[in-house]
Amino acid sequence: MKILITGATGFVGKQLVALLSQQSHQLTIVTRNITQATQTLGAEHQYLDDLNQLKNLNDFDSVINLAGEPIVGKRWNNQQKQQICDSRWNITALLTQLIKQSDTPPASFISASAIGFYGRQGNTPVDEDSQAHDEFSHQVCSEWEHLALKAQSEKTRVCVLRIGIVLGKNGGALAKMLPPFKLGLGGPIGKGVHGVSWIHIDDLTQLILHLLTTEQAHGVFNATAPNPVNHKQFAESIGSSLNRPACIPTPVIALRLAMGEMADLIVEGQFVLPKRTLASGFNFKYPDISPALDSILKA
Repeated sequence: MKILITGATGFVGKQLVALLSQQSHQLTIVTRNITQATQTLGAEHQYLDDLNQLKNLNDFDSVINLAGEPIVGKRWNNQQKQQICDSRWNITALLTQLIKQSDTPPASFISASAIGFYGRQGNTPVDEDSQAHDEFSHQVCSEWEHLALKAQSEKTRVCVLRIGIVLGKNGGALAKMLPPFKLGLGGPIGKGVHGVSWIHIDDLTQLILHLLTTEQAHGVFNATAPNPVNHKQFAESIGSSLNRPACIPTPVIALRLAMGEMADLIVEGQFVLPKRTLASGFNFKYPDISPALDSILKA
């Protein structure tokens, strides 16, 4: 299968490229720095530094869109918020335009979103059909998804992935969380009652492959393990995997002072259930948090 990929040099993208390469798919990778991407991902792929070089996507069987400015990379101010939006919206809109301009468009378009779509939900579990709370994270994801779903047609099926906290080795959210735990200073945030909706990176890449090859799959899918936990359970599981205590809480006020509005992503949390994902026939290798963390931290 000939696949066009954006965001391939990110934490998830690198793992996905490795998996798709094992499956002998032909990959064209969109990147701003071809030299660096080639060193990271390998010289066996095709590279493209500007989507505007393309007039259509007739030559591709599928498109996978993972591009986007890291949402927790910098403190949110108006300029950073706009960068978060533009880095997602602009490339998604361009991909949809190119698909619509194609006489023989790709059969599938798999586009990332995030569970930030749901906004704050308290302790109420949510699935793909749940109502969202209108705040910045929802506004980012809602337009992001809308732009991707416009590519849906009789010839192209669109799958949108609302991705949770991705757990894996050597990167992602977990790498930023680990240092205090390794020192025995880790623990829950606040009272630890808010939800942590997570997914092992192996399950995420396998889910993308599943949607790529499941011809009846289209619409929105939650990319989260079926058993979300609260932050106290999450912290205790990290401590157990590292054989370290995990009982020193991080005050919520400290996070808000350090991160501003962005702290809401961590402090509020959600319990997200992958109802449509399971209904599509996907089986999670890591449905529970302790085995998932053990596979990463004890390996």
